[in-house]
Amino acid sequence: MNRATAPPGHDGGGAAPGPTTGPDATADAVPTRPAPAAAGPGVDTERLGRLLGDPGLAWFVDRVRQRMARGRPLTGSVTLSDPEDSQRRAAERLLGRAPRARGALGIRLDTVDGILRRSGVSPGGLTVAVVALAGPVVLHTETREREERAWEEAYAPLGTLDAELAPWAERIRGEGLVRRLARTPEAAAPLVEAAVRALRALPASPPTSRATFAARNLSGAHALDEGTPLATLVLSGIRCLTGFPDGSGAQWRREAWASAGLLKDDLSSTVLTLNLRGTPALDWLADAGEPAVLTLRSLTGRAPVASVPLTGTVHVCENPAVLSAAADTLGRACPPLVCLQGQPSAAALALLRDQSSRGARILYHGDFDWGGVRIATTLARSVPWRPWRYTAADYRAAVTAVAEAPALTGPPAATPWDPALAVALAECGVRVEEETVLNDLLTDLGTEPR
Repeated sequence: MNRATAPPGHDGGGAAPGPTTGPDATADAVPTRPAPAAAGPGVDTERLGRLLGDPGLAWFVDRVRQRMARGRPLTGSVTLSDPEDSQRRAAERLLGRAPRARGALGIRLDTVDGILRRSGVSPGGLTVAVVALAGPVVLHTETREREERAWEEAYAPLGTLDAELAPWAERIRGEGLVRRLARTPEAAAPLVEAAVRALRALPASPPTSRATFAARNLSGAHALDEGTPLATLVLSGIRCLTGFPDGSGAQWRREAWASAGLLKDDLSSTVLTLNLRGTPALDWLADAGEPAVLTLRSLTGRAPVASVPLTGTVHVCENPAVLSAAADTLGRACPPLVCLQGQPSAAALALLRDQSSRGARILYHGDFDWGGVRIATTLARSVPWRPWRYTAADYRAAVTAVAEAPALTGPPAATPWDPALAVALAECGVRVEEETVLNDLLTDLGTEPR
């Protein structure tokens, strides 16, 4: 074979190959990458840098490393669909032949392996050469295993939560919420740790502003600002902790935070009341039989208001229409009445906790539907109450009395104060709003001893 046209790995005698046709080409002829400081046994790093270190072969080396990382054998070909001229020339120098002038550029891996071995550039072949040139290759499986171990370490603080938050911890792992928020286990570790620290300190009692809570328990007053990953994660945990229902929007988020005692401020959370006493203003309204709106500040500030006798009863309803009708019909003769207006606000919870701690008996009535049941369950997590015409028997009687009622919607919910109520709701399948049984409620209020 003529040495002028032999491939670089040919072991013939005579003069060395020309500068552009083999591994002994001069450094001036071919731009190269810097050779690594360390190489495998027997690797001629200088010649290897000239042979495979050409920038025009970077794509080839990267493809080989990808195969190695996936654990695939270095057999067959790799192909570049639209090569540049510099890449074609680099392949020509590597293979000792001119590739096709047009079309895709293909290089057989076993051919390059043979060149490296026969020329003595890398007696261990292509695998050893690529490691010597570009550094160790980590198998994808090892990378994934290492990453999963790092995620497990990031999730570790979840194991310190109380049992009531265990379903939430399992859910956020399964649904990938932390991974979406943090992206990497390195970023997830402090995020999870801070969320756990916040949830272990909740619900806040007495209620406080979110900024104050964050300053006391987290990295600073703005740690739970809207839109931050930590706020998103903590709010997700709060919904499990307090049973706050699904929803969306700024108002829903404020109420969800408030369900755990974290407030935007102490004035925006309010509760609607009738005939509570404790200050000259409240006493004046009670004497007139007119409703009052109390802020959280007025209930938890330096001079809390709205005390009731230790032996008294506080009726609680869900809808303002009930309280308004009681004011119109009974006026000052109505016993103390509190309206939740949906999910209990921080102000409502603060008021009812105070009344309960003073010895008041809390009686609750709400809409006979799954939403009303969930409101009652949320209230029961913070305040002990007894049903006020809010049992299975009351529901069945109301269904019989109404000519037409809308169908129940939404997922069912348990009724721990009367398990038969959930069964009755599912069987009858209709909702009965408080306004439908308003006369019965007003009768009870009118005969309640004051």
